[in-house]
Amino acid sequence: MIVAIDGPAASGKGTLGKRLAAHYGLAHLDTGLLYRAVAHALLRAGRPLDDEASATEAARGLDADRLDEEQLRGAAMGEAASRVAAMPQVRAALIDLQRAFARRPEGAVLDGRDIGTVICPDADAKLFVTASAEERARRRHSELAGRGDTISYDEVLADIRARDERDSNRAVAPLRPAEDANLLDTTEMDIDAAFRAAIALVERLR
Repeated sequence: MIVAIDGPAASGKGTLGKRLAAHYGLAHLDTGLLYRAVAHALLRAGRPLDDEASATEAARGLDADRLDEEQLRGAAMGEAASRVAAMPQVRAALIDLQRAFARRPEGAVLDGRDIGTVICPDADAKLFVTASAEERARRRHSELAGRGDTISYDEVLADIRARDERDSNRAVAPLRPAEDANLLDTTEMDIDAAFRAAIALVERLR
């Protein structure tokens, strides 16, 4: 079984992806970490974030099973990843890696921005997880504060809105629900309620 979860930044799709994968005994891939890893490789090498050739080379060398999630989290890395993710050659370089992950014999859960539309258009279940920009900023600000980041709520909200604009209007694989995706608005839900709603949707789609 392949479960495709898409949605904007801080909508809760990553947490839901992990919990659904654990529930069904499937591997999970947060595809946003791939773009964060590419951005991290550029910054570590002292390359500018608009260097598409270097970014593409970094993308081709990634291993989806060896991503350091703790190292790749943070507001600055999220903004950098959003810029890298707009590069057509980088997205093309990562398609096969993501599809290979999804082709595991038992299936997989993948979350990102274009899983249901580009990476796994034939997924057994497609969810588009969203929430208001203000609620997503509140969640992300709380997460970052817990990591010791001193960024303000207003800065996080501005970053969320900028990323929404960039992700929704990029030329290649823009953020949008697949035509057969099921919308899950988590604005008024805690994670347990969102998880129960996601399970109900997946079970119905199975």
